[in-house]
Amino acid sequence: MKTKLFSFIFFLVFIIQLYAEYTNDMLLRNFTKPLIVVVLLVWLYVGSNLKGRFHKRIFAGLIFAWLGDVLLIFQKDKPSFFIYGLIAFVFCHIFYIRAFTLDHKSNPNHKTPYFLWVVGAFAIFCSGLFFYLQPKLGPMQFPVLMYAIIATVMAIMTFNRYGKVNIFSFKLIFYAALFFLLSDSILAVNKFSQPIPQSGALIMATYMIAQYLMVYGTISRQLVVTRTEV
Repeated sequence: MKTKLFSFIFFLVFIIQLYAEYTNDMLLRNFTKPLIVVVLLVWLYVGSNLKGRFHKRIFAGLIFAWLGDVLLIFQKDKPSFFIYGLIAFVFCHIFYIRAFTLDHKSNPNHKTPYFLWVVGAFAIFCSGLFFYLQPKLGPMQFPVLMYAIIATVMAIMTFNRYGKVNIFSFKLIFYAALFFLLSDSILAVNKFSQPIPQSGALIMATYMIAQYLMVYGTISRQLVVTRTEV
């Protein structure tokens, strides 16, 4: 019942946010954007009671995501806020990574199949995107590189959960990482390389799906093998 209720509320915010992006309604967009993560924070709290370190770390990551969303609202008038927003999302991903390491520690001897192939695929994609954007990044080269590395590590860690948690949670959070990378890629290309039609709607749609799947996967998480309470 909780999942259906919060999914419905989130769907309403999702639709309103996309409408605001599509129509370029700045007032409506700036009103609904902070609500995206607020709904997910409440859902995560109600759905898990933050009973373990995993839930607490995802919750902390979401708080930084909310901060990043708010900071990016003001980047048009104050370009420096883009850097502040980027830093907030770096901390968001760091807390996500710290949560995923708990799943690895629950069964460190388990070998994830195709792990090296996935690491290589993520590394090639993110490094390829960075080198494509590099000539146009200017002073943003280092911040963008650091963010790309952290986001890539986060995505790799979601795949490393395979066989250590229930398959439903694994799939939801792994797909969340893929949507994160897609959202970040659209944002980076649109901001630093060339305009993408309806980029705002595309960025926000993929971002909202990513955060929704992250929370859903967190609430439904169950360890396959438990060596220590996490």
